This record gives sequence, C-alpha cells and structure tokens, in this order.
Amino acid sequence: MRRSGKQRKAELQLKRAVKRGDVAPPEAQPRRKNFRRPPKLGHSLDARLLADDASRAARKLQSQFVKIDPVFLETTKHLAATLPLTRPISADVCLLGVDHAQFGTDPVNDQLNVPRRPKWKYTMSKDDVDANEQGCFRRWMTQTDAMVERWHNQNNQPVASGTDLASAGPSIPDTTVQERMPCPPTHFERNLEVWRQLWRVTEISQILLCLLDSRCPPLHFPPSLESYLASRRAKVILVLTKVDIAGPERAEAWTAYLRKRHPGLPIVQVEAYQQKVGEQGRPVYESHLPLPFRERLVSAMRQVHEEMLIPPERVRSDEAKLKRWNPPVKREIDWNGLLHAHGKKVGSVVGGAAMPKGKGKEDAADDAQELEQEASDSEGQLEWQEPEFLTVGLIGQPNVGKSSLLNALFGIHKVRASRTPGKTKHFQTLFWSPDVRLVDCPGLVMPAFTPMDTQVLCGILPISRVSAIPFCIHRIGQLLPLETILDLAHPSTNSAPVEDKRTWRDGKQPSAKDNKMHWTATEIMTAYANKKGWVTAKAGRPDIHRAGNAILRLVAEGRIAWAFWPPGTDLATVRSSGGNGIWLVRNADQHAQELDEDAEGGSGYETDEVESPDEGSEDSDEDKHATDEEEHQDADFKSVTVSRFGVLAIDD
Repeated sequence: MRRSGKQRKAELQLKRAVKRGDVAPPEAQPRRKNFRRPPKLGHSLDARLLADDASRAARKLQSQFVKIDPVFLETTKHLAATLPLTRPISADVCLLGVDHAQFGTDPVNDQLNVPRRPKWKYTMSKDDVDANEQGCFRRWMTQTDAMVERWHNQNNQPVASGTDLASAGPSIPDTTVQERMPCPPTHFERNLEVWRQLWRVTEISQILLCLLDSRCPPLHFPPSLESYLASRRAKVILVLTKVDIAGPERAEAWTAYLRKRHPGLPIVQVEAYQQKVGEQGRPVYESHLPLPFRERLVSAMRQVHEEMLIPPERVRSDEAKLKRWNPPVKREIDWNGLLHAHGKKVGSVVGGAAMPKGKGKEDAADDAQELEQEASDSEGQLEWQEPEFLTVGLIGQPNVGKSSLLNALFGIHKVRASRTPGKTKHFQTLFWSPDVRLVDCPGLVMPAFTPMDTQVLCGILPISRVSAIPFCIHRIGQLLPLETILDLAHPSTNSAPVEDKRTWRDGKQPSAKDNKMHWTATEIMTAYANKKGWVTAKAGRPDIHRAGNAILRLVAEGRIAWAFWPPGTDLATVRSSGGNGIWLVRNADQHAQELDEDAEGGSGYETDEVESPDEGSEDSDEDKHATDEEEHQDADFKSVTVSRFGVLAIDD
C-alpha cells in the first residue's frame, strides 16, 4: 500500500523520537504473509515444472562449437576493410577444391573420424554406460582437437614467394589476398547428447539415406562420415537434395563424380517442392516430391532391400550357416503402396521425443499378458522373429533438407522445419506405410578439415552464432560478385568529388587517376546498410554488422543461388559464367523478387536472432526457449503454401 507524504513524515519523526528516547518503541507487529493468487488455467506448478524440464532438455541437446579467438576476429576485421576483392572472379573458383579441404597435414595419422559408441552389456547399469561413453568421448575430443590444431597451424604459416597458393589455401581460390588473410578454424559437434542421437538412429536403421546438398555434395559427405557408415551394418543410399537450385547440368555432373568416387553406393536425386500460382500472380511453393523422383527413391530402396535378402558369400559357402541364416529385414514390402502413400494415412509418430506417453488400464493389462507370454516362450528354445517393418534412417549435416524431404514424402506438413540449421533436436520415427518407418536424425556438423567460411557458405552453421562476419563476407566475396547481385553503389559515390582548383603550366598537369572502384568486404557491408537504411542507434553510422548478417542469410538460405562444379570439370564449361564465380545468374525479375521477399521480412534480420561478435559461442534465444514438444508435435498439419525457400532453404 502506498503511503502519503504526511504519513512518511510522521513515521520519520516517530523513528527519531524513539532514537532519542523520548518515546517508547512501538510493539513489533507480526509480519504479514505474502498473498499469492491461485495459478491460472495451464499455469499450475506441475505445468511450470514440465515447461522447465522441457527447456532443460532442449538446452541439453543444443549444439556446441568452439569459441573463436578474439585476436583472429580483430585481425580479420582489419584485413576485410583493407584487402580488395579480386574482380573479375577467376573461373577456377567454380571448381570445388575437395582434396584441399578434407585432409590434414599428415594424411596417414591426421584422419578425423566420427566418435563411436563404446561396447556395452545388458548387465551394465545406466550410470556405468553413461560414464563409459563420456570417457570415450573426452578422449575422442582431445585427439580431434590436436589434429585440428596441427592443421590450423600448418595453414597459418607464412607462404613464401613462388609457392603454389593452391596447395596452401584450403577453400578459397589462389589469389594474392590469401597470402595475408589467416586460415580460419573449423567447427564440429562437441555435444555428446547430439552424437547419441546419431548412434541410436544408425543402430535401429536397416537402410540409411545420407542426404547431400547438390551444390557441394563432398562437403556434406566427409571421410569421417564415410568411414563411420562403412562400419555399420545398414545399407547406405546417397540422396542429392536441392537439385532445383543447382540445376540439372550440375546435378548430373556431381552424380557422375560421386559414382566414380563411391562406386558401390546408389545415388538418387530429389526435389522437395512444387510451384503454384499464389496471390497477385506470385509463384509459391509447397512440400511435394514429384512422381519421377519418388519412383527413383523407392526403386533404389527396393534394390537395396533385395540385396539384403541375399545371404553373404561367407554364409553361402557353409551349408550349416546357410540353414541358420535369416535376413535382417522384413521379407515382404508393399512397394506399390509405398509409392502412392501420402496424406493423413502416413506420418504417424511411433517413437522418439514425440511419442505419446501413458496408457490406459486395458492397454496395461494387454502388455502384462504379452510379457507373461514372452516369459513362457523364453523357457523353451528361442526362435527368430522377422522384423515387423523396414526401418529407414535419414542422416546428414544441417541444411541438407531432411525435414523437407519427410514432409514431401508424406505430402503433408508432419515435421517441423526452420531456416535455422540444427532445428531438429531429437530423433523421431514416423510411419511411411504399414511396412516402412522413417527415422529423422538431427543434423550434425561432422568433423572435417573444412574451413569455417565454407561451412557458413553451405549453411551448416547457424548465422546467429557466427561472430567472424567481416571475414566470412570477404571469403564469400571472392566467390560471388555480391556488389552486382545486390545492386550496390560504392560508398565513395555518396560524397561529391573534390574539385581541383589548382592551376598548371602546359605539360605539367598530372595524368588522370584511375577511377576504377575496388571493393572490400567492409565496403560491401556499408553499401548494403546504406541501401537498406540501417544505421546504429547512437552514432548513426551504417550498421555493417546487421548488413553482414543479412547478406550471409541470403547466401545460406539460397536466395542468392550458387553452386560448385565437380573437380576436373572442363574450364571451357565453367567460363560460361562470365566472371560471376559460383553465382547462378537467373532471370532478373525473379532474382529481384526473391530479394524483395527478404526485404519484406521473409528471412531478414527481424525474424532470426542475430548475435554480436562478443557472443559467438552463446546460445540464441530461439534455441534456448525451444522445447521437445515444440520440435515434435503429433498433430496432423494441413499442407501449407509457403515461399520456395521456406520449404528448401535451411530446415534441419
């Protein structure tokens, strides 16, 4: 209760009188209990506890990366403002330098690998298994950090004159700029809980669909992941996604390259959207897998399934083993039904974080009877039981389109997708048909000698957690003509030229200076901030950090179309780009429309959390408040019509 001025004055006079001893101190009154209103509907203590548990579970599955050295940030920020970008862009940058980005300084010893799950037994307790896994993971982290440190130090050594820069730089083309710009670090998943999701998915899956971005497939299938999948019993199928962005010519070239590099693995191309005419005649896109791509995917799965039904050579050579051998998969699969399965009949949750909890009394009684029956059967000889369904797992790095492919297969929005990489936190299993279930695995950043700027270009890392913004803009500016794509005006043109009022004698006047403008990464960010009208709150300067974040989002989300050519491609074919690097020049009206969608709030600065350079290793607010229930809802969503890049851009 608020007191008046007279009441406060009277209390002060009484306090002074008691202090002088003129008045006896008043009797102490009992403290009033705090009144607490009853909780609102849905805000009870139990509801708050459940929300806190879900929030802690989401943070537990948050991806973790190494923090960048502040000295590296300051150095690259200064160099990005002084080093000019190479124009025109050389045709050599269009070829992906896979050999320079996948191996360490010592090809024999420096081979990065995926952490393996240590062996365990049913007699071990949960704490013993957890302690064993954490110990093995810590040892793996120590070895991996040591190899990455050696690779980083080797690439940061000064390059002597006359040295071939192509053998020194891991990701950016051979230019004189590379000699002065330091080599960036590489990021990989450092959270054990996220790796446990991959372990579980590879254990329960019989067929693994490894999704690769068709713009740069080898970067999404590093040797560490290849060697890990080779050690698993499940059959692997390589799926090239985002074929519509890369184009059919590049997709076919990458398919031929992968078949030559991995001759024993099937390769399938897919698209995950269809175009419709929306409001005001604008094209809109919804999740949909065209029938030709669906047929190719189902045919590849059917072929792999038939191979799994054939006994291996070591079993066929021994008659005793051949009699005891049983296929590890379900024998009969309705492939025709799988080909036409779509709508509400598919996509029911059967496991994972979204699995319904709790059972009724009747279900509990039935389960008890089944357990008793199993116990009685176990007394005799155990018989082999055929699996109830075929389990197909979807794995890959962030931003390869796993959730979008699931929605396109189901023909309905069943899996939550987002433009932020790493949106999926926990694996979940859904039925594609009564015979086949799909397991969606969270995207993991695999250990590889891939520089940070290349990971940002591919959308593997969340832009809100990238602190080296000027460095990434500089490296990407060596591959893409950003000033042409964004239609930028050089910052120097905003100020009027200074008139030279000096007089000269005949023949003594100096020659005119070269007025050709050279762009730097900082000037590109400044020009884009001026174009958008973004200024800082206090000084009113161009907000280059906001502009840099927006440009990186345009690149990572596919609004600026780009794609690499496979190594060994004829340079005559590559030079057709006309000095535009890896930029895929589209129709001018379509390109301007896609960039306008970003200006209208489609994926700009306002929608996603942007992080300052000092907070590069902290979790974004979006990820902090994400819950498991929010990630995996067991509700039937209607098929929504969204923009093209809301379907395909960044959804894992």
